[in-house]
Amino acid sequence: MPQLTSTALLQLVLLLSALPAQYLISRWSGTSAAQRYHATTRFLRMWNEWRTSYLNVTAWMDWANQHLSKFKSLVGLGQDDEEAPQSFALESMMYDNDQGFFGASKEVRSPRPLYVFLRVGEVVMERKGHMVGVVVSWDPEMRAPAEWVDRVYSNSEGTTAVNTPHYKVLFSGPGPSSLLVAYLPQTQLERITGMRPDIPTLENYFTHFDGERFIMQPWLSEIYPEDGMEDAK
Repeated sequence: MPQLTSTALLQLVLLLSALPAQYLISRWSGTSAAQRYHATTRFLRMWNEWRTSYLNVTAWMDWANQHLSKFKSLVGLGQDDEEAPQSFALESMMYDNDQGFFGASKEVRSPRPLYVFLRVGEVVMERKGHMVGVVVSWDPEMRAPAEWVDRVYSNSEGTTAVNTPHYKVLFSGPGPSSLLVAYLPQTQLERITGMRPDIPTLENYFTHFDGERFIMQPWLSEIYPEDGMEDAK
């Protein structure tokens, strides 16, 4: 009788779990993007509880890292081993920097260009991965290091993207207190309402959620004065 190795067993478990996963997601999902988001969140919570009892921790971490790398690739943070130091530096700049890259400039964004459609504090969905986040800053056109632009865009795409409004968006990470930061073009984002995502550090940018959007802290409203004009209505 052939021996069933731990690797083969893990593959078998994942294969057998695929059908129930598809069934549960189809059963819980709705027609709207918000319903699909909540359904997927519920399934991932259940899967996380199940895997801690039945799956090898190392195998699970490999799986989680693989999916996290897909997100990083989407926002330009994917990396090969030899590019790790440079990628880490770029990722750090996503959070904050003194060069004004990735929406970090403290320059007052006024007057507000008519072609900038989204506002700071609005809840948005990333069109490709359907991840829900919150806008915390924007640039009327892309402001990013050349090496990041080369990594994310092809030559033809980069030319177009440079002149497109870009937004710094916060997303929840794989852990309850983890955070993902992305710098995304306007064409890749969609405004949504009726949802309040639970994302770490939002209190650093906003005072509260009014049911539709997050209301900026005073220091942030000084940078984006016209984004908060509707708040007083």
